[in-house]
Amino acid sequence: MTGMRLGRDFGWLWAAFAVSTAGTWLALDAFSLIAVLVLDSGTAQVSFLAAAGLAVGALLAVPLGPWIEFRRKRPAMIAADLVRCAALLTLPLAYVLDVLGFTQLVLVSVVVAAADIVFKAASGAHLKALVPADGLLVASARFETTSWTATALGPPLGGAAISAFGPLTTVVGDALSYVLSALGVRAIRTPEPVPAGGVRGFRWAEVGEGWRYLWHHPELRGLFLNTALVNALIMVGAPLMAVLMLRELGFAVWQYSLAFSVPCLGGLAGSRLAPRLVRRYGALRVLRVSGAARACWPVGLALTGPGTGGLLVVMAVEFGLIACCAVFNPVMSRERLQRTPSDRVARVLSAWSITGTTVTAVLTLAWGGLAAATGTREALAAAGVLLLGTPVLLRGATRAGSPARQRP
Repeated sequence: MTGMRLGRDFGWLWAAFAVSTAGTWLALDAFSLIAVLVLDSGTAQVSFLAAAGLAVGALLAVPLGPWIEFRRKRPAMIAADLVRCAALLTLPLAYVLDVLGFTQLVLVSVVVAAADIVFKAASGAHLKALVPADGLLVASARFETTSWTATALGPPLGGAAISAFGPLTTVVGDALSYVLSALGVRAIRTPEPVPAGGVRGFRWAEVGEGWRYLWHHPELRGLFLNTALVNALIMVGAPLMAVLMLRELGFAVWQYSLAFSVPCLGGLAGSRLAPRLVRRYGALRVLRVSGAARACWPVGLALTGPGTGGLLVVMAVEFGLIACCAVFNPVMSRERLQRTPSDRVARVLSAWSITGTTVTAVLTLAWGGLAAATGTREALAAAGVLLLGTPVLLRGATRAGSPARQRP
């Protein structure tokens, strides 16, 4: 199954994904690192930066889901790539001119967040049209493997680049990766199908359709709520770990990068195992077990200490978390696409991304305040404890249901 051939055009889409993902992970936490290392920002500011960019970007993306649904997807993907590139390149330009400020970081993060949502919605809908139904799990697993490969290699290379050439180096690399991604999408030759319902203008009545479909679909609703909450509670730890490791514990940038890159070997293993586990145990059981297992690890980040012991704690926790996520994610992505009709995919994926981004933004801001009031370790522990209760949301999500069931 993992050796299934999906065609030349899928190869171009995969290549576009690979190069943009490599750029993203080369620039791991670039905004947080710039805020801490260049602008000397504190925990509250770093958390606000992460939260504000996500929240406002999600708000801007709300009307774009219906617009993408009734447009051809490849032009939207190319436009999103070019917008992200242009926005990111303003940062090194401002740095060279000595005018880089916190406000600009926030504005660029907003634009990038909105463009990310557009690209994910368009590419997900395009993938369903480009790949046969029996190839969706293999395609999703290949994307997952590529993502974890980039995650393993990108941060240490990015840390080395920052140490050698300055804090904005990885931002330039990330920006250029979006140009290459746009070229990869442009190389796809399979004619795009006419959008279901035809090409038409934006209608405000369509804005809520993605959320309505998710809410009325019991299996998707459980996956939706679980994924949004789990991802948010995991992501609130990112700015906190940057402050804890780089400022409070005095780790070097390369050590910080290494702590989060080596565990990505678990992602490679998990993503390759996912199709085999589904064949042996079934998709729903794999979702239940891996979904519950991924919630058990992050509480361990509160135990991070100085020196080699602290690095080993972070690596062990991240390895377990990433391995479980790498099994869960491609199976979830396949189930989500199969259970969503083709004429609603872009709206459902937009609603999914917007909700996840908004929840992450709100909780990141809240956890920044919590860390300022109680301490970084205490805030990390609180997120980890809450994660332990999230598997209950998977109960309804893992009932057998018909793929692509229509809204009642």
